[in-house]
Amino acid sequence: MTLPADLHVLVLMGGWANERDVSLMSGKGVADALEGRGHRVTRLDMGRDVAVKIAEATPDVVFNALHGAPGEDGTVQGMLDLMGIPYTHAGLATSVIAIDKELTKHALVPHGIPMPGGRVVRSEELYEGDPIARPYVLKPVNEGSSVGVAIVTDDSNCGNPISRDAKGPWQDFRSLLAEPFIRGRELTTAVIDTPTGTRALGVTELIVASGFYDYENKYTEGRTEHIFPAQLPPEIERLCLEYAMQAHRRLGCRGVSRSDFRWDDERGEDGLFLLETNTQPGMTPLSLVPEQARYCGIEYPELCEMIVEDALRRAGRLSDGAD
Repeated sequence: MTLPADLHVLVLMGGWANERDVSLMSGKGVADALEGRGHRVTRLDMGRDVAVKIAEATPDVVFNALHGAPGEDGTVQGMLDLMGIPYTHAGLATSVIAIDKELTKHALVPHGIPMPGGRVVRSEELYEGDPIARPYVLKPVNEGSSVGVAIVTDDSNCGNPISRDAKGPWQDFRSLLAEPFIRGRELTTAVIDTPTGTRALGVTELIVASGFYDYENKYTEGRTEHIFPAQLPPEIERLCLEYAMQAHRRLGCRGVSRSDFRWDDERGEDGLFLLETNTQPGMTPLSLVPEQARYCGIEYPELCEMIVEDALRRAGRLSDGAD
């Protein structure tokens, strides 16, 4: 891989989404890695004047290390498209669809990728009765990193029906996606675009010390055990890789994506469900994509450069010799 020696990368991070702190960690890691490879790097914590700041910096490419809206929902992508600046990860249309869990289902389920059923409900409805049979999962339609996820069971202390005073995502979001709870194992698969093609790296199993794989367990060291490669029947591993590749391609992801699964191991192949596909997965020290890449022989700085190279190649900004 040969990127231009004088390449100027602006790493866009932070912002004001719920995942701000994770984005800052991702951005710092990426910026440090690219600087270590000899590239000129500008670090930008996104504010409302983001367009002005990017125009003043005049970068060759933007590494989008934002998580959540507006960096992952198409807003920033549309801005950069208008400015004519190449950027990493998914484009506008893909970002709009993939951050919305209901739209993602419409895009993937008709093509044979299994996802949980359920429906979008107004939070006010929950105070009148359960939208589907318990146990079920409530999650924001367009948040990542398991922000605002709640599992409602017969033993939940939120009441039956859910009480207005009970702490939960119904207090923070006007509408939520209600899905049947899938018992079993938490799995994830990273997919990366390389100069020679798209590649699914493998399957990680996530085992949490307590509760489920929520925001706190994801980003608190020691709370979740990562097992890679996951110890799975060959057919389940194959399906995870296949579904992750299909999701990456059908959604139009670029550079890198990560698809998350739940597998009910008592149901065999029929128990595997894709939960969501992350178009801008974390790049923190605890993040899953760098971990899988490292196991496959791709060190963190090289991974960052591969993502940048993909963005420049798609924008036609790399010569044939920059391979």
